[in-house]
Amino acid sequence: MIKAFRGELLHFLADPAKGSLEQSYQYFTDGLLVIKDGLVASVGEASTLAATLEPDVEIKHYPQGLIIPGFIDTHVHYPQTEMIASYGEQLLEWLDNYTFPAEREFCNFEHGQRVAQFFIEQLLEAGTTTALVFGTVHKESVDAFFSVAQQHKLRMICGKVLMDQNCPDYLQDSAESGYNDSKALIEKWHQVDRLQYAITPRFAPTCSTEQLQKAGQLLAEYPSVYLHTHLSENKDEIAWVKQLFPNTDGYLDVYDQSQLLGKRSVFAHGVHLHDSECQRLGETHSSIAFCPSSNLFLGSGLFNLKQAQQFDITVGVGSDIGAGTTFSMLSTLNEGYKTQQLRGDKLSPFQSFYLATLGGAKALDLEGTIGNFTTGAEADFIVLDYHATPLMSRRMEHCKTLTEKLFILSMLGDERHVLATYIMGECVFNTQDKT
Repeated sequence: MIKAFRGELLHFLADPAKGSLEQSYQYFTDGLLVIKDGLVASVGEASTLAATLEPDVEIKHYPQGLIIPGFIDTHVHYPQTEMIASYGEQLLEWLDNYTFPAEREFCNFEHGQRVAQFFIEQLLEAGTTTALVFGTVHKESVDAFFSVAQQHKLRMICGKVLMDQNCPDYLQDSAESGYNDSKALIEKWHQVDRLQYAITPRFAPTCSTEQLQKAGQLLAEYPSVYLHTHLSENKDEIAWVKQLFPNTDGYLDVYDQSQLLGKRSVFAHGVHLHDSECQRLGETHSSIAFCPSSNLFLGSGLFNLKQAQQFDITVGVGSDIGAGTTFSMLSTLNEGYKTQQLRGDKLSPFQSFYLATLGGAKALDLEGTIGNFTTGAEADFIVLDYHATPLMSRRMEHCKTLTEKLFILSMLGDERHVLATYIMGECVFNTQDKT
């Protein structure tokens, strides 16, 4: 079945920070996106492409918005949805006081399904169509999440947390049980429909060397799965890692010694990295999830994007719900811009939207599958509304360039500015649903 969508249209072909900015994206003031059986068939000028369509193909026109690929969230915790915005702590205390008690409930499959349904609705309303998601230590949490994501036909990645030390007894597994549970979940869910699995050590302090080595064993046995964990988020955390693993050369080396780095390895945060660690991340093609909302909320620090770029590290953007305080990738880009300002660096609006779309796809090793409108890509896309709020509408009246439009979207935009969300060419959310 062929569908077509007309309007102002933008997608990225390459990283704007590398090479020519003009060659890094395609932009059409009056574009046409043609979809066949849920996949991108073509994209281009409406005046040219419309003439190639059969007369019976209906064209959906969005005259006052911007059509872009769906946002990609490269680090988020669905079990933390209901304890978002918990007051007053930094990372380690926040985990003990809020996160761990909330995650205890996910031993119950039905509870997990209820939260997963709400979580996914929030993502879609915010324009996020793919996410790399933490479950809890319970197998049931992953079964619940995948069962809901499958019903919505989403491309989602999730994994069971591995955690066998320095955590409450009620959330503790063992190296062996974590391996066995993860293996069973991989066999059940990985590459079923649009679902993929991530081996998920919570972070080095809660994992014994034996457990990390078991995670490395799983990666070797199932090379198409992901590795998803945290890295160098908080200075106290880094000092704790040094005490726990004295025979390693820093935080990243804890994971490296267990063979956990690679093209499908995504490390959340990376706020306090040494150049040698960045070099190792770059040469192993490992990725970082940049989570500015969370880093600011917990007072963790300011991610050094320029350092990551110097070492050719692939970077995506993560909301990191529930330390992050918004599902909106537009609001997250707002925070990201401000973190770089505080570092004395600039984050251009082109770079922001690249990181939230094609950059995220590259971080998840899914370039060509999602993230832009190349032929054959899955047709997950959103429509952003320039006039959803009076303030943005008024501000847009004074815009003269695409750069200005993108910057205003990333500074003033939030969930309200997502007019519609499409999955495989099918509308799954539009603002009329909320009225």
